[in-house]
Amino acid sequence: SFPTRRSSDLSFGIPSYFLDPLNVQHGDLGLIRPQDVLFVCSTSGKTREAYEIIDLARNINVKTIIGLTSHPDSPIRDKVDLVIDMGEIIEAGHLGLAPTSSILVILAITDALALVCAKEKGLTKKQYSKFHHRGYLGSMARGDGKIL
Repeated sequence: SFPTRRSSDLSFGIPSYFLDPLNVQHGDLGLIRPQDVLFVCSTSGKTREAYEIIDLARNINVKTIIGLTSHPDSPIRDKVDLVIDMGEIIEAGHLGLAPTSSILVILAITDALALVCAKEKGLTKKQYSKFHHRGYLGSMARGDGKIL
């Protein structure tokens, strides 16, 4: 099993998991609840596991599924509730195949969404300091200059 929480999202008090699509088919689907928002990220949208997870989530009544994709003919476009189009992406490297540039675009989009959600929730520095009670970030959030 490979579920992990992204620390930046927990810093904002927004529980989230990374779900490996293969592990979702072998039990990790139990982490998803109907009220959750599922993001399916796939540049091409043509990887079987990427679009199968949508059907699996629908089977447990997940109401909101957002797809991040780049290819205009991505099959996930017709299966999700909302599409975030990443635009044309040219992968770095001499082969232009490994998901290098697309991973960075996905990371930038999801981090921006986390920032917007934190602002909409009204997250304060005081609340943030409770999630980052030690170290430099906690000190900056508290404004006390103490690294505990």
